[in-house]
Amino acid sequence: MKTRSTKIPTKESKFTIFVWSLFDFANTSFSIVVVTFIFAVYFKNVIAQGKPVGDLYWSFGISISMIITAIISPILGAIADYSAGKKRFLLFFTLLCIVSTALLYFTGEGDLYIALILFVIANIGFESGLVFYDAFIPEITTEKNYGRVSGYGFAMGYLGSLVVLAISLPFINNNLIKETFPLSALFFLIFAVPIFIYLQDSRKDVKAPKSYILIGVERVTSTIKHLKEYKNLTLFLLAFFFYIEGVNTVIFFSGNYASTTLKFTMEDLIIFFLIVQSTAIIGAALFGIISDSIGQKKSITITLVIWIFTIIIAFYTSEEKNLLMDFLVKITRLTPKDLMIKSFYFVGLLAGSVMGATQSTSRSLMSKLTPNDKKTEFFGFYSLFGKSSAVVGPLVFGFVSYITSSQRFAILSIGAFFIVGLFILKFVNDGKTTEQVLSDNS
Repeated sequence: MKTRSTKIPTKESKFTIFVWSLFDFANTSFSIVVVTFIFAVYFKNVIAQGKPVGDLYWSFGISISMIITAIISPILGAIADYSAGKKRFLLFFTLLCIVSTALLYFTGEGDLYIALILFVIANIGFESGLVFYDAFIPEITTEKNYGRVSGYGFAMGYLGSLVVLAISLPFINNNLIKETFPLSALFFLIFAVPIFIYLQDSRKDVKAPKSYILIGVERVTSTIKHLKEYKNLTLFLLAFFFYIEGVNTVIFFSGNYASTTLKFTMEDLIIFFLIVQSTAIIGAALFGIISDSIGQKKSITITLVIWIFTIIIAFYTSEEKNLLMDFLVKITRLTPKDLMIKSFYFVGLLAGSVMGATQSTSRSLMSKLTPNDKKTEFFGFYSLFGKSSAVVGPLVFGFVSYITSSQRFAILSIGAFFIVGLFILKFVNDGKTTEQVLSDNS
């Protein structure tokens, strides 16, 4: 198939890429305000009245929304491939997320079920919209620039989260927590508008021989059959499933954990997430350079070791009395409470430095391992693994927190996902492409 010209992007194409990336800048308002930070804490402390069961309900909401999205993603991918109506579907799911997010303003103490329903709908809208948003990449740049453009959108997302946090701070300081939910929805709406005005959707006169549902089911079945033929790629996807489980769980529960276990104030949480988002930008860029130098597998391995170390530090510095904390109190002369706060800032620095790096380097390795003639098909399955992986981790965290009445042991359980993923990754051969591995085995 003929690719676009590889000439230097024109001003018009650069503007198109900028408009596309603004959507990443926009939708991060939902991710940071609702999923990771403010609503996650509000749900546990206000809606669930601070009870341990709040973690269990929150994990249910996350898992249900991700299961539904994982199931419908291949069908949505088929629609994106065959109908070329990406912009219409992107608009539908964007509005679904925005409206549901704004309605969270009306939730309060004891409204567990209505809050969960709204969150599930909003998260389905957010995650499903990404299927169509990602599908625009081949239309706005050349193949050799996919990684660069994708990384640019990634960076814009983290930048957007910093801006949203800055805008939300005055509301938080004045105890106007609920007001940040419609604020997040408004931010998403404003900066999402340009993609629907300026970005052109390729229109193809394609008459599918059968329904899109059947096409989606057949593509999933076909992908599963193909995976059996590509053992190296299957090993990587299995490793990815486990370690990205840990990353997703940290994202979903970090704010909740800091608020409940460490008694962070909203101001403390703001500082924590500013650290995480800032170091994520730096880490993603730095590991992009490192992976080009030493390879993606080694780079991912480094990030997973850092993740495991981060989990251990978070566990041991989340209580006032143990050998490590006693030692640190003596040498720092800080109170146990202040030391716990500053230690978790350090945890945020470490987590942020590898959060974006783990995800971006994994996508890069997937590109290398995937056969050229099946990239769309296998990346659909890569997306399926990523979304499915956001189910088990949150459920494990919520269940362990519930039965032990301690989030410390729940966060320690996350380390198991990184360890299993690291072990399986050891058997992945990243020195050769999938075609070369198959050729050697034939």
